[in-house]
Order: sequence, then C-alpha cells, then structure tokens
Amino acid sequence: MNDPNLLILTSLASGEKHGYGLLLDIEGFAGVRLGPGTLYGAIGRLEERGLIQPVGEPQRRRPYRLTAAGAEVLRAQLADLGTIVAEGNSRLAAAGGPP
Repeated sequence: MNDPNLLILTSLASGEKHGYGLLLDIEGFAGVRLGPGTLYGAIGRLEERGLIQPVGEPQRRRPYRLTAAGAEVLRAQLADLGTIVAEGNSRLAAAGGPP
C-alpha cells in the first residue's frame, strides 16, 4: 500500500512529526520512500481538509499532528482495508490458492 495520505495519517497516529520524520517513519513501517514533492503535496491537501494541522510557530522543520477528523478518516480507511483483506483471503481460500 503506498497511498501517501493513508501513510501520513498512519504515521501521525503515533504522534507529532515533521516532514523528514514522516519520511523516515513511513519508510520504516511501510517500506515506502515518498519523494519530497509527494510528501509535501499530500501534507498540503491533508491540512486543507482539516485532517492534520501544524503544531507551533512556522519554522524550517514544522511538526504536524493528526486532528480528530483525521483520526476518524484513518479509522474508516483502515476498516475498509480490513474488509478488502478479509475478502481477498476468503477468495484465495475458496479458489484453493495460498492462504
């Protein structure tokens, strides 16, 4: 899974991070290396939607945090992914494929 929005929301679920911290965390848990343009474009869109917000005064390494709305969106996306995973596993089992 390499959706930047989902990856950023997931990363921020564990606490505030600045852009470089997000890059490192996402690479660590998802094995995905987002480019700076992808990361900061997604941050801008998530901030516009009210799903994340900057913390403190503007500075070079500005941290972001998940908002309540962002947590709700993340929960919904994870539930959808869980449904897809369960269905995929069920279909593989029914077809005699690997579990």
